[in-house]
Amino acid sequence: MPSTPPASPLLVLDEAQLVQRLLARDEHALCLLYRQYAPTLRHAIRRLVRDEELTQDILQEGLLRIWLHIGRYDPARGRLFTWMQRICCYHAIDVLRSATHHLHTRGQSLEADAARYLPAPTTFHPEHIGLRELTQRLSPPHRALIDLLYFEGYTHVEAAKELGLPLGTAKTRARAALLALSRLAR
Repeated sequence: MPSTPPASPLLVLDEAQLVQRLLARDEHALCLLYRQYAPTLRHAIRRLVRDEELTQDILQEGLLRIWLHIGRYDPARGRLFTWMQRICCYHAIDVLRSATHHLHTRGQSLEADAARYLPAPTTFHPEHIGLRELTQRLSPPHRALIDLLYFEGYTHVEAAKELGLPLGTAKTRARAALLALSRLAR
């Protein structure tokens, strides 16, 4: 945010004056906009996000969008505050739906995640339960992929490269092969 102007700290503009100054790219008007509306916008965002740090980030990004797109504001369609609140709240919803947000909120340290799982016993081999025999009953494309993934230790990316498949196809085929194996094991 630009620094607060040295002028009177209590200066309050009506919406029309504020919009005109924002359209003229007056940075002091942006400071006034922040002072007049940020607390209420922050409250609206906070009700959606429930995290103070993320609320502040979304508010800053929302105010930047307002500054960049003030030319799209139409006073005939509603008040300035309503338009700004809609921009900030829609941005908050977009952030909450984003994959990055889900990774951030669900992410844990590797140590904490690994502690939840017990290591496989060193004496376990898939052949002990007859898995190798079951894979022989799969179609050749499924069998080749399962062999690479589960018997040779390839990752999905490595197996896809080895078989000349797109990664998505390899993952879909692996899922289908596992479903087929589960049906065969019954």
